[in-house]
Amino acid sequence: MLIAYGRSGGFLHFVNITNLRFADDIDGLAGREEELADLVERLDKTSTAFGMQINAKKTKRMTNNTNGFSTDIRVNGEKLDCVNRIAQATAALAKLKTIWNDRNIALSSNIRMMRSLVMSIFLYACESWTLTADTERRIQAMEMRCLRKLLGITYRDHISNEEVRNRTRQAIGPHEDLLTTVKRRKLKWYGH
Repeated sequence: MLIAYGRSGGFLHFVNITNLRFADDIDGLAGREEELADLVERLDKTSTAFGMQINAKKTKRMTNNTNGFSTDIRVNGEKLDCVNRIAQATAALAKLKTIWNDRNIALSSNIRMMRSLVMSIFLYACESWTLTADTERRIQAMEMRCLRKLLGITYRDHISNEEVRNRTRQAIGPHEDLLTTVKRRKLKWYGH
């Protein structure tokens, strides 16, 4: 992740951010799996050199890629577990299917439940995501998939995404779309 940090002699300087530190936690950031594997390996070697050890059980790999990781990343010989936000949010959505099918619950309540119970899982740690065009497309696709499921609209119905958004606005009024939420959270986090 590149971030601009100041001017010197009329030139804007950029720094490549590869990690975020919180007390005794470190989040490694990478655009590709190979970069993340290299970052974890270097961190593991440096930690070991100073007599520290990374807890492999508490260390997770996180991706927004629906295919997950294809590269094994190991710490102390143990493979790190992978957390996929899209898969976890989709599983949460599926668990709420009986609620969505209950016609006694107002659509506006269902949409609010979906936004609080499903999207909160999806948005976990979104402040540290690197937003590429592909990631933005996946975020929008996730939101549309959830709204279509909730509204009972399939892609075979040939109803546009804009119409899905209009129906959602009619049910709950003006609201922030998922991509805007991610961008707002990232900007707020950068402010810290």
